[in-house]
Amino acid sequence: MVRRLFFFLTAIALLLTACSDNDSFSTDRSHLLTFSKDTIKMDTMFSDVPSTTYTFWVYNHSGDGIRIANVRLDRGNQSGFRVNVDGTFLNPVATDLEVRKGDSIRVFVEVTAHENLQETPQLVEDNLLFTLQSGVVQQMNLRTWAWDAYKVTNMVVTGDEVIESSKPVVVYGRGINIEKGATLTVKNTTLYFHDGAGIEVSGKLVTDHVLMRGDRLDHMFAYLPYDRVSGQWGGVVVKAKSDGVEMTNSELHSSHNALWCDSTVVTLTNTIIHNCKGYGLYAHDSKVALTKCLVSNALNDCLSMEGCQATVDQTTLAQFYPFSANRGAALRFNYTKQPMSLVCNNTLVTGYAEDVIFGKGNDPELMSYHFENCLLRTGAVEDSKDIVNVIWEKPSDEIQGQKHFVKFDDVNFIYDFRLKEESPAFERSIGWPGNQ
Repeated sequence: MVRRLFFFLTAIALLLTACSDNDSFSTDRSHLLTFSKDTIKMDTMFSDVPSTTYTFWVYNHSGDGIRIANVRLDRGNQSGFRVNVDGTFLNPVATDLEVRKGDSIRVFVEVTAHENLQETPQLVEDNLLFTLQSGVVQQMNLRTWAWDAYKVTNMVVTGDEVIESSKPVVVYGRGINIEKGATLTVKNTTLYFHDGAGIEVSGKLVTDHVLMRGDRLDHMFAYLPYDRVSGQWGGVVVKAKSDGVEMTNSELHSSHNALWCDSTVVTLTNTIIHNCKGYGLYAHDSKVALTKCLVSNALNDCLSMEGCQATVDQTTLAQFYPFSANRGAALRFNYTKQPMSLVCNNTLVTGYAEDVIFGKGNDPELMSYHFENCLLRTGAVEDSKDIVNVIWEKPSDEIQGQKHFVKFDDVNFIYDFRLKEESPAFERSIGWPGNQ
């Protein structure tokens, strides 16, 4: 009985001691909080658009509990930052918080930056101030870059309109709809499309010096901005019997299908299509002309044509889509009820697979093709009048596939599809002339 009483009293004493240690709080000015980061550096964002949520931890390694008299933003509600500390929103101050010895609390930060009336991104910053019960004030710097932009939601083009802007144009909702008989000309502009937004063309789309991309300026991971992730926006759909699309000195990247065209006219000159979670360019029963273009890295085919009359000149088709091993071809073509005609000159077609070119159909009345002065990664075709001065690329070649190109980083998804001088395509001026 005495032994049991001894153990019981000992346990109670230990429990009381533990509670006492955990519940004691110090006003010693040397007892400070520790932050998991020195500064919260948020990604560049558009003005008046809420950011994603950033977090950091506040630790107490001081050896005693610390009471926080209040937490507040140095600029109050003027900077656009919103903060939640351990479940309590700053409105405009959070008071009477505790961080026990060896414990931590989590802080959540968002921002909606005000318009700054400037054409370039502007720094927006504030300090989050932690005033301890001891009177010590500790701070965390919060900063982002805010960029003013024009915002477009469910734009309908009913006549001839021009978009030209030194500021970015952010497109929301369903995007831009060009009605039959109307022409939208976009030049010297970057269009940032929100998730799901794109352009639907029943009339005509003309672009010159235009970049089309997703609107996320932040990072999926520290090394990976969303801009390098495919499927960020809806792409361009050119509908049947429209007046078509003409793109010059333009770029579309990180979309679903970049260009989906049906029974229309597609003319691309010095244009880049890259990193698509669908097709790069799909065309059905259309007239297609690609000159000095680059179409690279698509989950489906980079260039896929059915029943088209097509010319491809001094272009690179590179199928190195990094997000799936079940990727499509670099070049695929076949006939429908309409004949398929393809003339391909000075063009480089390569990729990961041993064969990245697929032509379907043997009916000479419905299928015709001509390749001249090209470098092709596919099985060699001998004794054909339609295959002239072609280099047949094999995986055993010293320079083949990704080795043609200036930069090929499939870990960080950074690519430069200009040709190295040692590439056999460079000497013969085959492929996209990005070197010029």
